[in-house]
Amino acid sequence: MTESQPRRVLVVEDDAKIARLLVDYLRADGFETLAIHDGGIALREVKSLAPAAIVLDVMLPGLGGVEVCRAVRLFSDVPIIMLTARVEEADRLLGLNVGADDYLCKPFSPREVVARVRGLVWCAEGRAITEKSWLIDEEGLRIRWEQEWLSLTPLEFRMLRTLLSRPGRVFSRAQLLDSVQADSYEVSDRSIDSHIKNLRKKMHTVAPGNDCIAAVYGIGYRFDAPAGTK
Repeated sequence: MTESQPRRVLVVEDDAKIARLLVDYLRADGFETLAIHDGGIALREVKSLAPAAIVLDVMLPGLGGVEVCRAVRLFSDVPIIMLTARVEEADRLLGLNVGADDYLCKPFSPREVVARVRGLVWCAEGRAITEKSWLIDEEGLRIRWEQEWLSLTPLEFRMLRTLLSRPGRVFSRAQLLDSVQADSYEVSDRSIDSHIKNLRKKMHTVAPGNDCIAAVYGIGYRFDAPAGTK
């Protein structure tokens, strides 16, 4: 999708405060969002809107989240993240067994929800995201830059994948930290700069003079696609 066609995420949550929080965070990340507080209505909207992802609470009035997920899977493979206050393993497995792609227990970080939504949407759009100058191999955790595979750590892969996902968009250091959440124990806000420096060096080794990662003073970094890239 292009910037003029944002991905739509349905937030199905009967707690208005939680729904509002998730909507705000998802919109700040560039998603178009719609909050729904009833399971039956949510099911109808999924059929009519064909969203890119669904954030689905388990405990809903009327049709519950598990039933909604099971019904959606009869006609759609849209990514679904289930939210619940239940922490028992059996409850988590139930959600996954009826077709949910991911599962988060309350209380949760809204940033983590956004990061997981983003990752599921990327995967749903294809394991390999191809452009003229680069290719992202999701399953292989590798990125090809100007026809050569870069030697990247898992952390560097996630960070560069985030930048490549939205050419021209500025990502704050906090957002880049979110993108490497699986390796968060290795990185701090102040060390983002050194990881970006390493990425620039590796990309420059493959294509000298092609410096596409720009620093935005006081905010973070932006990937500028090479001239001629769509």
